[in-house]
Amino acid sequence: MFCFRFRKHWAADSIMSRLSKQPIAIPSGVEVTKKENTISIKGPKGELSRSFKDDVVAINVDSNEIAFEKQVDTVFSRALIGTYASHIINMVHGVTEGFEKKLIVEGVGFRSEVKGKNLEMSLGFSHPVIMEIPEDITATAEKNIVTISGTDKEKTMQFAAQIRAKKKPEPYKGKGIRYEGEIIRRKQGKKSA
Repeated sequence: MFCFRFRKHWAADSIMSRLSKQPIAIPSGVEVTKKENTISIKGPKGELSRSFKDDVVAINVDSNEIAFEKQVDTVFSRALIGTYASHIINMVHGVTEGFEKKLIVEGVGFRSEVKGKNLEMSLGFSHPVIMEIPEDITATAEKNIVTISGTDKEKTMQFAAQIRAKKKPEPYKGKGIRYEGEIIRRKQGKKSA
């Protein structure tokens, strides 16, 4: 019989997120400001703001980097410090390069086009599927590929997920809307005798 012993007292640094251990470098052309518990990041692609809990994790903005420091050493603060670091990395990436997601519309008679502020899709229903494009997001439709791009990662990916949910890909013929690079597990249909 084997007996495993676990250390009850780990070093706090070993549990802390790797993302938060190193400060985030601020690229040239990006301006980061902190007002109370709100961080605003401005770059060539746009501006993003987000509020953070300052009593759990302190975010220190320097002239060329952003550093994180736990205010209290709890399980919650150790989990939150990595989340905060990830959010700020995404914000910096969003205002410098932006985020993009491509969707492939596949099926006979399936079409998509952008009309003004709406994305119109023919997905085999008796009516066209019309989706309003959110303000900070741009959408283009060429042939059977819909491209969603924006500075906010959460909004961009959320809108792409909402589009995919309108007609999920089915496993027999692969008809529907899928992400670029997504692999659909195909099933074999019934064979006639």
